[in-house]
Amino acid sequence: MSGHSKWSTIKHKKGALDAKKGKLFTKLSKEIIIAAREGSDPETNYRLRLAIQNAKDGNMPGDNIDRSIKKGSGEDSEGLRFEEITYEGYGPGGTAFIVQALTDNKNRTAAEVRSCFSKNGGNLAETGSVSWNFETKGVIDVETDEELIDEISIVGIDAGAIDVEVEGKEVSFYTTYQGFETVRKSLETSDTIKIRRSEIELIPNAFAAVEKKVALKTLKLLEKLEDLDDIQKVFSNLNITGDLVTEFQQA
Repeated sequence: MSGHSKWSTIKHKKGALDAKKGKLFTKLSKEIIIAAREGSDPETNYRLRLAIQNAKDGNMPGDNIDRSIKKGSGEDSEGLRFEEITYEGYGPGGTAFIVQALTDNKNRTAAEVRSCFSKNGGNLAETGSVSWNFETKGVIDVETDEELIDEISIVGIDAGAIDVEVEGKEVSFYTTYQGFETVRKSLETSDTIKIRRSEIELIPNAFAAVEKKVALKTLKLLEKLEDLDDIQKVFSNLNITGDLVTEFQQA
Protein backbone atom coordinates (compact mmCIF):
# COMPACT_ATOMS: atom_id res chain seq x y z
CA MET A 1 0.00 0.00 0.00
CA SER A 2 3.07 2.23 -0.05
CA GLY A 3 1.98 4.02 -3.22
CA HIS A 4 -1.10 5.35 -1.54
CA SER A 5 0.80 6.46 1.55
CA LYS A 6 3.45 8.36 -0.42
CA TRP A 7 0.92 10.39 -2.35
CA SER A 8 -1.08 11.05 0.82
CA THR A 9 2.04 12.56 2.35
CA ILE A 10 2.28 14.97 -0.58
CA LYS A 11 -1.37 15.91 -0.24
CA HIS A 12 -1.03 16.50 3.50
CA LYS A 13 1.98 18.80 3.09
CA LYS A 14 0.27 20.55 0.19
CA GLY A 15 -2.80 21.03 2.35
CA ALA A 16 -1.08 23.68 4.45
CA LEU A 17 -0.65 25.82 1.34
CA ASP A 18 -4.17 25.08 0.14
CA ALA A 19 -5.55 26.28 3.45
CA LYS A 20 -3.98 29.68 2.91
CA LYS A 21 -5.67 29.88 -0.46
CA GLY A 22 -9.00 28.79 0.97
CA LYS A 23 -9.08 25.63 -1.13
CA LEU A 24 -8.74 23.18 1.73
CA PHE A 25 -11.45 24.83 3.81
CA THR A 26 -13.78 24.85 0.81
CA LYS A 27 -13.34 21.11 0.31
CA LEU A 28 -13.79 20.40 4.01
CA SER A 29 -16.90 22.58 4.12
CA LYS A 30 -18.45 20.72 1.19
CA GLU A 31 -17.84 17.39 2.92
CA ILE A 32 -19.66 18.62 6.02
CA ILE A 33 -22.55 20.04 4.00
CA ILE A 34 -23.14 16.77 2.17
CA ALA A 35 -22.78 14.69 5.35
CA ALA A 36 -25.19 16.93 7.29
CA ARG A 37 -27.98 16.12 4.82
CA GLU A 38 -28.23 12.76 6.58
CA GLY A 39 -28.70 14.44 9.99
CA SER A 40 -27.13 17.33 11.89
CA ASP A 41 -26.20 15.33 15.00
CA PRO A 42 -22.66 13.91 14.71
CA GLU A 43 -23.40 11.43 17.49
CA THR A 44 -25.83 9.57 15.25
CA ASN A 45 -24.39 10.54 11.86
CA TYR A 46 -21.07 8.75 11.36
CA ARG A 47 -20.27 10.46 8.08
CA LEU A 48 -20.79 13.90 9.62
CA ARG A 49 -18.69 12.94 12.62
CA LEU A 50 -15.83 11.99 10.31
CA ALA A 51 -16.22 15.15 8.21
CA ILE A 52 -16.08 17.32 11.34
CA GLN A 53 -12.98 15.47 12.56
CA ASN A 54 -11.27 16.00 9.21
CA ALA A 55 -12.13 19.70 9.39
CA LYS A 56 -10.64 19.96 12.88
CA ASP A 57 -7.52 18.12 11.71
CA GLY A 58 -7.26 20.72 8.94
CA ASN A 59 -7.49 23.55 11.51
CA MET A 60 -10.83 24.76 10.16
CA PRO A 61 -12.44 27.31 12.56
CA GLY A 62 -15.40 26.11 14.60
CA ASP A 63 -17.66 28.84 13.21
CA ASN A 64 -17.00 27.58 9.67
CA ILE A 65 -17.88 24.05 10.75
CA ASP A 66 -21.14 25.19 12.36
CA ARG A 67 -22.15 27.18 9.27
CA SER A 68 -21.49 24.20 7.03
CA ILE A 69 -23.64 21.95 9.21
CA LYS A 70 -26.51 24.45 9.01
CA LYS A 71 -26.23 24.63 5.23
CA GLY A 72 -26.36 20.85 4.91
CA SER A 73 -29.20 20.36 7.39
CA GLY A 74 -31.44 22.82 5.56
CA GLU A 75 -31.19 25.88 7.78
CA ASP A 76 -29.41 27.51 4.86
CA SER A 77 -30.57 26.39 1.41
CA GLU A 78 -27.20 27.18 -0.13
CA GLY A 79 -25.90 23.83 1.06
CA LEU A 80 -28.52 21.92 -0.94
CA ARG A 81 -27.01 22.77 -4.31
CA PHE A 82 -24.15 20.29 -4.20
CA GLU A 83 -24.34 16.94 -5.95
CA GLU A 84 -21.99 13.99 -5.49
CA ILE A 85 -20.50 12.60 -8.70
CA THR A 86 -17.83 9.93 -9.21
CA TYR A 87 -15.77 9.64 -12.40
CA GLU A 88 -13.57 6.76 -13.50
CA GLY A 89 -10.75 6.99 -15.97
CA TYR A 90 -7.32 5.97 -17.15
CA GLY A 91 -4.10 7.93 -16.82
CA PRO A 92 -0.77 7.61 -18.62
CA GLY A 93 0.29 4.00 -19.08
CA GLY A 94 -3.21 2.76 -18.35
CA THR A 95 -3.14 3.64 -14.65
CA ALA A 96 -6.58 3.61 -13.02
CA PHE A 97 -8.26 6.70 -11.59
CA ILE A 98 -11.34 7.35 -9.45
CA VAL A 99 -12.31 11.00 -9.05
CA GLN A 100 -14.87 12.11 -6.46
CA ALA A 101 -16.58 15.49 -6.93
CA LEU A 102 -19.06 17.72 -5.13
CA THR A 103 -20.54 20.22 -7.55
CA ASP A 104 -23.37 22.66 -8.11
CA ASN A 105 -22.97 22.31 -11.89
CA LYS A 106 -22.33 18.78 -13.09
CA ASN A 107 -21.97 19.80 -16.75
CA ARG A 108 -19.16 22.20 -15.86
CA THR A 109 -17.44 19.64 -13.66
CA ALA A 110 -17.67 16.88 -16.25
CA ALA A 111 -16.15 19.17 -18.89
CA GLU A 112 -13.30 20.19 -16.57
CA VAL A 113 -12.52 16.61 -15.57
CA ARG A 114 -12.63 15.40 -19.18
CA SER A 115 -10.34 18.22 -20.28
CA CYS A 116 -7.89 17.54 -17.44
CA PHE A 117 -7.62 13.88 -18.42
CA SER A 118 -7.16 14.61 -22.13
CA LYS A 119 -4.52 17.31 -21.55
CA ASN A 120 -2.48 15.03 -19.29
CA GLY A 121 -2.37 11.77 -21.22
CA GLY A 122 -5.53 10.13 -19.93
CA ASN A 123 -9.20 9.64 -20.70
CA LEU A 124 -12.52 9.17 -18.94
CA ALA A 125 -14.00 5.67 -18.81
CA GLU A 126 -17.36 4.02 -18.20
CA THR A 127 -18.65 3.52 -14.66
CA GLY A 128 -17.23 0.27 -13.27
CA SER A 129 -14.21 0.23 -15.56
CA VAL A 130 -11.66 0.58 -12.73
CA SER A 131 -13.65 0.67 -9.47
CA TRP A 132 -13.59 -3.13 -9.23
CA ASN A 133 -9.90 -2.87 -8.26
CA PHE A 134 -10.49 -0.50 -5.32
CA GLU A 135 -11.69 -1.20 -1.80
CA THR A 136 -13.01 1.24 0.81
CA LYS A 137 -10.67 1.40 3.80
CA GLY A 138 -9.77 3.73 6.62
CA VAL A 139 -6.32 5.31 6.63
CA ILE A 140 -4.76 6.88 9.73
CA ASP A 141 -1.33 8.50 9.45
CA VAL A 142 0.50 9.19 12.72
CA GLU A 143 3.92 10.40 13.81
CA THR A 144 5.81 9.15 16.84
CA ASP A 145 9.34 8.58 18.16
CA GLU A 146 11.11 5.80 16.30
CA GLU A 147 11.72 3.80 19.49
CA LEU A 148 7.96 3.73 20.11
CA ILE A 149 6.91 2.51 16.67
CA ASP A 150 6.59 -1.15 17.66
CA GLU A 151 4.52 -0.24 20.72
CA ILE A 152 2.24 2.09 18.74
CA SER A 153 1.84 -0.47 15.97
CA ILE A 154 0.63 -3.04 18.48
CA VAL A 155 -1.90 -0.54 19.85
CA GLY A 156 -3.32 -0.05 16.36
CA ILE A 157 -3.37 -3.76 15.55
CA ASP A 158 -5.04 -4.63 18.85
CA ALA A 159 -7.69 -2.00 18.10
CA GLY A 160 -8.45 -3.62 14.74
CA ALA A 161 -6.01 -2.24 12.15
CA ILE A 162 -5.69 -4.69 9.24
CA ASP A 163 -2.32 -3.42 8.04
CA VAL A 164 0.51 -1.17 9.25
CA GLU A 165 3.09 0.68 7.17
CA VAL A 166 6.18 2.29 8.72
CA GLU A 167 8.59 4.84 7.28
CA GLY A 168 10.91 6.69 9.63
CA LYS A 169 8.82 8.30 12.35
CA GLU A 170 5.61 7.98 10.35
CA VAL A 171 3.16 5.09 10.70
CA SER A 172 0.12 4.48 8.53
CA PHE A 173 -2.68 2.28 9.83
CA TYR A 174 -5.22 0.73 7.45
CA THR A 175 -8.61 -0.32 8.75
CA THR A 176 -11.93 -1.62 7.52
CA TYR A 177 -14.64 0.99 7.04
CA GLN A 178 -16.45 -0.32 10.12
CA GLY A 179 -13.30 -0.43 12.28
CA PHE A 180 -11.94 3.00 11.37
CA GLU A 181 -13.36 4.97 14.29
CA THR A 182 -12.36 2.37 16.89
CA VAL A 183 -8.75 2.38 15.74
CA ARG A 184 -8.58 6.17 15.65
CA LYS A 185 -10.00 6.51 19.16
CA SER A 186 -7.44 3.99 20.48
CA LEU A 187 -4.59 5.91 18.90
CA GLU A 188 -5.92 9.22 20.22
CA THR A 189 -5.50 8.01 23.80
CA SER A 190 -1.72 7.85 23.41
CA ASP A 191 0.27 10.94 24.42
CA THR A 192 3.25 9.75 22.39
CA ILE A 193 1.76 10.09 18.91
CA LYS A 194 0.34 12.83 16.75
CA ILE A 195 -2.39 11.97 14.26
CA ARG A 196 -1.49 13.72 11.00
CA ARG A 197 -4.41 12.56 8.87
CA SER A 198 -7.34 10.16 9.07
CA GLU A 199 -9.75 9.50 6.21
CA ILE A 200 -11.92 6.93 4.52
CA GLU A 201 -10.36 6.29 1.12
CA LEU A 202 -10.41 3.95 -1.86
CA ILE A 203 -7.32 1.74 -1.82
CA PRO A 204 -6.37 -0.33 -4.90
CA ASN A 205 -6.08 -4.07 -4.42
CA ALA A 206 -3.29 -4.13 -6.99
CA PHE A 207 -0.91 -1.33 -7.95
CA ALA A 208 0.33 -0.53 -11.45
CA ALA A 209 4.08 -0.27 -12.01
CA VAL A 210 5.05 1.93 -14.97
CA GLU A 211 8.34 3.44 -16.14
CA LYS A 212 9.48 6.59 -14.34
CA LYS A 213 8.65 9.02 -17.15
CA VAL A 214 5.07 7.72 -17.29
CA ALA A 215 4.79 7.69 -13.50
CA LEU A 216 5.77 11.36 -13.30
CA LYS A 217 3.11 12.22 -15.88
CA THR A 218 0.59 10.28 -13.82
CA LEU A 219 1.48 12.26 -10.68
CA LYS A 220 0.99 15.44 -12.67
CA LEU A 221 -2.50 14.28 -13.66
CA LEU A 222 -3.26 13.48 -10.02
CA GLU A 223 -2.21 16.97 -8.97
CA LYS A 224 -4.10 18.71 -11.78
CA LEU A 225 -7.31 16.85 -10.96
CA GLU A 226 -7.04 17.69 -7.26
CA ASP A 227 -6.54 21.35 -8.12
CA LEU A 228 -9.98 21.53 -9.75
CA ASP A 229 -12.39 23.40 -7.49
CA ASP A 230 -15.15 20.78 -7.63
CA ILE A 231 -12.92 17.80 -6.90
CA GLN A 232 -12.81 16.41 -3.38
CA LYS A 233 -10.61 13.33 -3.70
CA VAL A 234 -8.64 11.50 -6.37
CA PHE A 235 -7.48 7.90 -6.12
CA SER A 236 -5.10 6.00 -8.39
CA ASN A 237 -3.47 2.59 -8.51
CA LEU A 238 -0.08 4.05 -9.47
CA ASN A 239 2.76 2.44 -7.52
CA ILE A 240 4.50 5.48 -6.03
CA THR A 241 7.99 5.12 -4.55
CA GLY A 242 9.85 7.53 -2.29
CA ASP A 243 12.36 8.36 -5.03
CA LEU A 244 9.53 9.12 -7.43
CA VAL A 245 7.91 11.47 -4.93
CA THR A 246 11.19 13.31 -4.40
CA GLU A 247 11.78 13.73 -8.14
CA PHE A 248 8.22 14.94 -8.66
CA GLN A 249 8.53 17.53 -5.90
CA GLN A 250 11.81 18.81 -7.35
CA ALA A 251 10.55 19.03 -10.92
